Amino acid sequence: MTAVGYRSIATKQVYVWSVAALANKLPISMAPLACVFLARERPGGYALGATLAAVWVVAEVVGAPVLGLLFRPERAAFHLALGLGTGAVAYAALFFGPSLPTPAVVALVFLAGFGPAATPGGMRALLTELVPERDVSKVLSAEVVLNGLVWAGAPPLVTFVALATGPGVPFAVAAALDVAALCLVMVLPTGRRGGSAGDGRAPVAGGADPEDTPSALGLLVRAWPVYLTAAASMAMLSTMELVLPALVEYRGMDVGTAAPLLMVFWVSCVAGGVVYGRRSWPGGVRRQSLVCLLVTTVALTSVALLPGAVGMGFGLAVGGAFQAAVLVTRNLSLRERLPAASHTAGYAIMYAATGVGYSIVAASSALVLTFLSPAAAVLGGGMVTLVIVAAGGLAERERPRGKGGTGKAGTGTAETAGTGRRAAAEPSGEAWPGGLRRWVNQRTP
Repeated sequence: MTAVGYRSIATKQVYVWSVAALANKLPISMAPLACVFLARERPGGYALGATLAAVWVVAEVVGAPVLGLLFRPERAAFHLALGLGTGAVAYAALFFGPSLPTPAVVALVFLAGFGPAATPGGMRALLTELVPERDVSKVLSAEVVLNGLVWAGAPPLVTFVALATGPGVPFAVAAALDVAALCLVMVLPTGRRGGSAGDGRAPVAGGADPEDTPSALGLLVRAWPVYLTAAASMAMLSTMELVLPALVEYRGMDVGTAAPLLMVFWVSCVAGGVVYGRRSWPGGVRRQSLVCLLVTTVALTSVALLPGAVGMGFGLAVGGAFQAAVLVTRNLSLRERLPAASHTAGYAIMYAATGVGYSIVAASSALVLTFLSPAAAVLGGGMVTLVIVAAGGLAERERPRGKGGTGKAGTGTAETAGTGRRAAAEPSGEAWPGGLRRWVNQRTP
């Protein structure tokens, strides 16, 4: 491994993007808890708040792939402005939520989740356009650090604002942040590498028959192993966040110990992102992703067995550090599999996959807790995650074959004209039956 550092990405454009991303990510991390405070004094109370938060999450999960597939890199500024503007309008209307009827609040919450759902993926694709290819892993690591800081800071921010001012004010703050992000996005260059995706097809390698070139949807479908590992990466996280308070109390400790233990995880995640981005690491990013996901799963599962707060904190610290590497490497793996024009759609689908993974395991953990101990719930979540990791590993081991029949992963890619970058048009048939592949391509415009 070779030390590299972050100095090469310290540019004006990256700084502007960082402020815009902060303004974009804060409303996303604030919204679920803000929904709870909005409903706290309404009929239905916390139950209604939980329902509103669930509506917001469902809207994001639905909106991310739908809007991501419509996203065109050459019109990135327009798509980002539309998403951020929609979010700003919905959040501004929710400022008046305490006086609105419940159906109107539900509709606005859904719009607030759906409208900007593709902006995180679009912002990530925009970030990778602002730096040379050799610095992509560094900026993605920096984004993981920013994510960790945002998700650590959003809950106390929402709590303070809602209790000190009013239940609708956090949404007014979210609206102002989305407007700020919109203004900053408009000054950044967009669409420099995306090319045109107007025909819905991937870039064609030299001499290849355009009719044999897979469609954009076909390429997105073939990236399913990355989506699977993305869902797995959130599975154990959901188990820990939801079961840890019960586990701490089950161990005979004060339930308040859960908060600093979760803080250990997020601080370790931030530190892990910094360390990963500072160096280049041996092995391909797909192998790195699976290894780090395996270590994360084992470390977090061990929290159910390690003694005392110190032992639990150690497991969370190790899991957090490797979780950061998982977050970076899964994005790099997706970039390897997809051409530049499909990056935003791929990021959006992966974002939805993480939400689905989080929700399914969260519901499963709640069900298990009604019958078994918290430790059993953590161990069960770990076993489910390991099964998903194993499935992803088997899918990654399927060696794609190009027309040359070499069987090596990485063949079949084409050099994108003018950039020297490989447009990762995955060779046909990776882990998918040929008939299904042809069926998808024939029915995609």
